[in-house]
Amino acid sequence: MNIDQIVVPLAFDTPEALKYVRSNFLDIIREYNIQQAGIRATEPNSQRMNIKRLQIEGVIIEAFASSPLKGYYVGHISSIASRLGLTRTHLKPMIEGNVPFEVDGWQNMINEEREAVLCALGAEHNA
Repeated sequence: MNIDQIVVPLAFDTPEALKYVRSNFLDIIREYNIQQAGIRATEPNSQRMNIKRLQIEGVIIEAFASSPLKGYYVGHISSIASRLGLTRTHLKPMIEGNVPFEVDGWQNMINEEREAVLCALGAEHNA
């Protein structure tokens, strides 16, 4: 398991940035022969919609659909919890780091990294 980031060059305008994200995701999927994937998507009832994030989510979903993945899912908190056999109320403390989890460096991760790990594990559990 690897926790890393794709850093889009600041000089890229939106279309170039989205193309960069898509290309990097497809390269990662091919290079590591990834079979299953999940993306933690913005909650549909979010009070703070971030247009840039929504655009990136859409590009990643399209990259998943265009890739050799055997399966993928778009995960909201409730679907991630369900895939892991948990309730939403049990998942939140895990994301916040209040519940230990058997992943190296779990306590040193930020919430978004924990959420990403749990989303990825959700993809694995329902392959």
